[in-house]
Amino acid sequence: MAAGERGEPAAGYAERPSPVLPGAVVWSKAADPSGAGSAVLPDGCMDLLWTEGRLFVAGPDTRAHVPGATTPPGRYVGIRFAPGTAPAVLGVPAHELRDRRVDLADLWSGAEVRRLTARVDAAADPLTALERVAYERTDRGPAPDPLLARVVAHLDAGRGVAETAAAVGLGARQLHRRALPAFGYGPKTLARVLRLQRALALARAGLGQAETAATAGFADQAHLSREVKDLTGRPLGALLRPEGDAGLR
Repeated sequence: MAAGERGEPAAGYAERPSPVLPGAVVWSKAADPSGAGSAVLPDGCMDLLWTEGRLFVAGPDTRAHVPGATTPPGRYVGIRFAPGTAPAVLGVPAHELRDRRVDLADLWSGAEVRRLTARVDAAADPLTALERVAYERTDRGPAPDPLLARVVAHLDAGRGVAETAAAVGLGARQLHRRALPAFGYGPKTLARVLRLQRALALARAGLGQAETAATAGFADQAHLSREVKDLTGRPLGALLRPEGDAGLR
């Protein structure tokens, strides 16, 4: 599943494909003043985010992330990178950020981050300004390995880890070693996350749970239910409501 195919968004959330960052999606959302936030579900992606006075990064999730009551109200904008592409922009291996939200100043020069934060703060359109910041960083490091996109495509098509490794010309251990810095976890976990997103898209399109399970690649409906609960902490039915996804990263 391409970045951005997350099903029905929560109220106040908007996104669009980035014209300058291949595979990336840019999005915006207003934080709930009550402090209640929708869960952000694992999707294989990493995000660069801005809210006034702060730039930070959301690492790859292995479980649902629910913003706490301390989340400041205000506008948030972000860039959700396609799986495997964020480390080339951020300059940090994905596994070091797994299940974490980290201030950008902890990863880049503090002086540079202060300058960039002020730049986005002052912009008439912070979303476009943040997108430009990320685009400028693409010139500083190597481009993402095209092999990673092939790995994602094979796993998202429902192929197994061994079959995927063979298809891209790697051994299973080699694939695992390449996956950790790119995706934040091994190919087996990435396959589970991508399958979860496939199932959510199918269920939100109106398929029944049994058909969703079969089409998305689960052994049966019970397997679907267990995986959804394990990865998100919630039953599938709860995730089909509009507020069940697209929360703040």
